[in-house]
Amino acid sequence: MSVVPYVLVALPIAIFAWAYAGYPALLWLASRFRSAGAVPNDPATWPSISITVPAYNEAARIRSTIESLLAIDYPADRRQILIVSDASTDDTDRIVAEYADRGVELHRVVQRAGKTAAENSAAASLRGEIVVNTDASIRIEPHSVKALVRMFADPTIGVASGRDVSVGSESEGNRGEQGYVGYEMWVRDLETQLGGIVGASGCCYAARAQIQRTVLRDDLARDFASALIARRLGLRAVSVNEATAVVPRTPSLRAETKRKARTMAQGLETLRYGASLMNPFRYGAFAFALLSHKLARWLVYLSIPFAIVGIVWLALSSRVALALAFAIIAGVSAGFAAMRWPEGRRVPLPLAVAGFALASILGGLSAWVLAMRSKRLPMWEPTRRAAIPE
Repeated sequence: MSVVPYVLVALPIAIFAWAYAGYPALLWLASRFRSAGAVPNDPATWPSISITVPAYNEAARIRSTIESLLAIDYPADRRQILIVSDASTDDTDRIVAEYADRGVELHRVVQRAGKTAAENSAAASLRGEIVVNTDASIRIEPHSVKALVRMFADPTIGVASGRDVSVGSESEGNRGEQGYVGYEMWVRDLETQLGGIVGASGCCYAARAQIQRTVLRDDLARDFASALIARRLGLRAVSVNEATAVVPRTPSLRAETKRKARTMAQGLETLRYGASLMNPFRYGAFAFALLSHKLARWLVYLSIPFAIVGIVWLALSSRVALALAFAIIAGVSAGFAAMRWPEGRRVPLPLAVAGFALASILGGLSAWVLAMRSKRLPMWEPTRRAAIPE
């Protein structure tokens, strides 16, 4: 029997094992021999900041978003709140204008061009030394902004990323997202202890003004790119556990599939933009982390079709492979069952996990197809998340 089918099957397993187990295990082991750096003290005078919220047709939630930002623990005279409307066609702009007398500003993009293009357009309106980026669908805890800004007392830090806390109803099929988010925050914490992270959380992160004002192509993801720009400038990106952001889960597995395809396609383009940073001879540990944390995870999806070919090939002559093929079919069937589960009814945990895995795989495969076709996705359709539980 040829070794080819065995290699095809082993490839995604090996990549997955390294990306999701081997690499974090190595980080954990290395962190045992290196203590986490001390958190900087509060500055004598807090630096001026700009809080930006890109928004497209967010009339249903923009009011609560603004109210939560006005309630953050930060000196009002050192804070700018800027809502960046990507040519919204609903009442978003009118609602924002109601808060003008409380210092909330509106930057409207006349023609819709996507999130990154809107951020490029708004750069000239930013007055803060530090720019805090957040999203209309999440809630920053009142203490979180100071926790982020405090980190910039360290001159080696260029980007500070918050800690996402995934919340949602137990009836949602996308419950698997909560476990993944917790795992991701743990890995970023380990990376921070050893030097820095390779990508910030788009829900809540802060960057020095020079990084935020960097003009990016419309199809790149600024949260990921900010960490790459910081490294090129000789600065670090770190994760800040104390800076929490409450993030509602995507409302359905179908929505999660679309979100995954969009964010990963942008991620692949952004990785291409920062391809030189994957040179370990020049960028050392950062290149190793970028290859392991980003590229290896995404290569798992690319290798899955080859593994399917290998399993089918082996199943023709191996009962073990045939049993594996049936197990995979059962898992996929469970995933599709979770996607079709009646809304409002609690999805059993095994189905929820299978559904989240299937949604991630389908989204990842779609992203690779888009990347290989070099199809740019500048147009931004924000993920419509559920309301944040009180």
